[in-house]
Amino acid sequence: MEQNTLTKKYVLHVGCGQYNPEKLHSTFKGGEWQEVRFDIEESVKPDIVGDMLDMHVIAENSFDAIFSSHNLEHVYDYQVPTALKEFYRVIKEGGFLLITLPNIQVLGEFITKGNLDAVVYESPAGPITTVDILFGHGPSLKNGFESMAHKTAFTPDRLKTFLLQAGFKNIELVVSPNKLYIWAKAYK
Repeated sequence: MEQNTLTKKYVLHVGCGQYNPEKLHSTFKGGEWQEVRFDIEESVKPDIVGDMLDMHVIAENSFDAIFSSHNLEHVYDYQVPTALKEFYRVIKEGGFLLITLPNIQVLGEFITKGNLDAVVYESPAGPITTVDILFGHGPSLKNGFESMAHKTAFTPDRLKTFLLQAGFKNIELVVSPNKLYIWAKAYK
């Protein structure tokens, strides 16, 4: 019997939503990575139900990486350091956080032109407007998913400051070509 020589690495997918293998970033799509799904909404059937502000159900230094896509903007501004410290706590030494979120800086153009209801882009959830980016996905909120409300905003510099304050280092920031998203990879 042939033994598997690959050592599994574990990625905590924070705010995973409904299961969809396409939601996981390509960085983690390989035989060596095992996704563990984490979400506040029990209805999406995550592996772990929990809140990113208090991840006590997860042991310290237990994940090789965390992937968080469009989640940090769902907590109040004063809670951002708490969430990032929780991320830092559960990542193993040498591990990393890969995070993406809206870049509020680019929305200034839409706002000053009065284009609050303009469709900024199409997502799998449907059209996303300036108001959706500012305050949260309207259809989700209308359907009772209050956790989808946006409560804070980020620019690249602001995100980097928060990451540094949480203890992360070697921070790589990239703004998407359309300037709508900030991507950051930060190491513990």
